[in-house]
Amino acid sequence: MTQLPSQSVAPTTAVAPRGMLASMRDYVALTKPSINRMCLLMTAGGFALAPGQIALGPAIWALIGTALTVGSANALNMWWERETDKLMKRTQDRPLAAGRLEQPRALVFGIAIGIVGLVVLALGTNGWTTALAAAALLSYVLVYTPLKYVSPLALFVGAIPGAIPPLLGWAAVTNTIDLAGLALFGTLLAWQMPHFIAIAIFREHDYRAAGIKTVPIVRGHRAAKWQALAWTVVLLPVSMALLPLGTAGWIYGGTALACGIGFGAVVVAGFWARSDARWAYRLFAASLVYLPVLVAGLVIDVALR
Repeated sequence: MTQLPSQSVAPTTAVAPRGMLASMRDYVALTKPSINRMCLLMTAGGFALAPGQIALGPAIWALIGTALTVGSANALNMWWERETDKLMKRTQDRPLAAGRLEQPRALVFGIAIGIVGLVVLALGTNGWTTALAAAALLSYVLVYTPLKYVSPLALFVGAIPGAIPPLLGWAAVTNTIDLAGLALFGTLLAWQMPHFIAIAIFREHDYRAAGIKTVPIVRGHRAAKWQALAWTVVLLPVSMALLPLGTAGWIYGGTALACGIGFGAVVVAGFWARSDARWAYRLFAASLVYLPVLVAGLVIDVALR
């Protein structure tokens, strides 16, 4: 069996001595703070939407545990991909790829904060929240990360743990998973697919260099566009499902409908685009607008009900 690029054995190189503050910044960078912040926001959204209330203490522990487990998944992902990160321009300056941190210490750090995060969730929240976080962590590191070098199916597999944060907040309040919680999960999952297909197209050169099997590389741009359209079609009814379930009202419904139609129009435009890379970047930008506007509509709706 062919060895994955990210797992290739390289000679051990000494890491130059650095100040404590610089090293701390690199350890924080391993956790991918921008992704972590988004996950915490979605977890807090789960708190706000779930029926009932969560006490301040469990809410704080839930956010701390979520931050640690998400940070662990990102750090372990970065450790696994330390060699392929050297091949992509956007990742060449990551702490391990750039040689600023020692690999064994980064591995221990990633494992340690993951264990601490799960313990915090187990003691501060409930079994459902802890189990969901553990499933997200393990599937992201042990399934999604190696699968990226084998099959474009990794996109869907990786979207599953990526969509779990709202469920963490929901489960922390309700100690269960119901249809409304699953609708939040489904909305975030369906949104991720066109979002990452867009990235895979305008970052295609990087992914080819790293040996990552994306949909555009393996199946071509047209197939990627059809997949983006299919998931955008799924996204509209899934996002609207919160209305009949009684979790949201007409303000959110109007926002979800408008966002879904607008996002779909950007996807459809890709079939006539002169430059796939430019269209993909527009789709990526549209996805970054879609999610916060949708969340804002939901927050306003819930606040006014």
